[in-house]
Amino acid sequence: MAAPTGGKAGASLVRAALAIHQPPTDLGGSMGGRIGEAEFQFNPTQLQLARSAEWRTQRAVAYTRGAPPKFTGAAPATLQLEVFLDSSGTPNSGKVQKQVELLLSCCEVTPQSVSSKRPSPPWVRFSWGSFNTVQFVAYVTNVSATYTLFNPTGEPIRATCSLALTEVSMPTKGQNPTSGALSARRVHRTVAGDSLASLAWREYGDATRWRLIAEANDIDDPMRLRPGTELLLPAADEARPGPVTTPAHVES
Repeated sequence: MAAPTGGKAGASLVRAALAIHQPPTDLGGSMGGRIGEAEFQFNPTQLQLARSAEWRTQRAVAYTRGAPPKFTGAAPATLQLEVFLDSSGTPNSGKVQKQVELLLSCCEVTPQSVSSKRPSPPWVRFSWGSFNTVQFVAYVTNVSATYTLFNPTGEPIRATCSLALTEVSMPTKGQNPTSGALSARRVHRTVAGDSLASLAWREYGDATRWRLIAEANDIDDPMRLRPGTELLLPAADEARPGPVTTPAHVES
């Protein structure tokens, strides 16, 4: 993929990001501390998002045109994207090689997970401003790097990395997380204009449930919500109905 062209990055430009975290230390747990973040020098020119549902039909003599299909479950979403890396302006920085190694490590077991006796590669979360559809906790199923430019010593200074992400499955309402299902919680990185009430409306369809998000993240002052803050959003079945009206000091 060629380097995207365009105007200079302004203050309003929002960069895509891939946060890399330690995997959970127990079944049903949320992802752990941050390991690093892939730097998007250029935002992706395209994203491929897919979701599927499984249906099965068994033959039955009572139906002349085939038996009615039976829904057997929804598959997790998958996301494919490319990351373009270029350090030709600073050819001896080693930046491209470090970033590629960080992305490749997403398919390697973390030492911390080995110590906790639950070996696992990292969990990741792709985000891009207010594009909520692609913001979900995932694991990386494939990373491939194509190096296209090198400095005189052989160090790569330009590369394109193709990533394939699979959404971490969420248990359906009423399912016991300790039964082996992965966490139904997800993480949201706030952007300008976000408020606890608006996040509650977008996540649960009820702005009055903002307190659930505040309690999950130990937020004492809901007015101090800075852009770039990572918030844990509890599962919808944890969101009990809140007060009838949203407090005046919380923006909706």
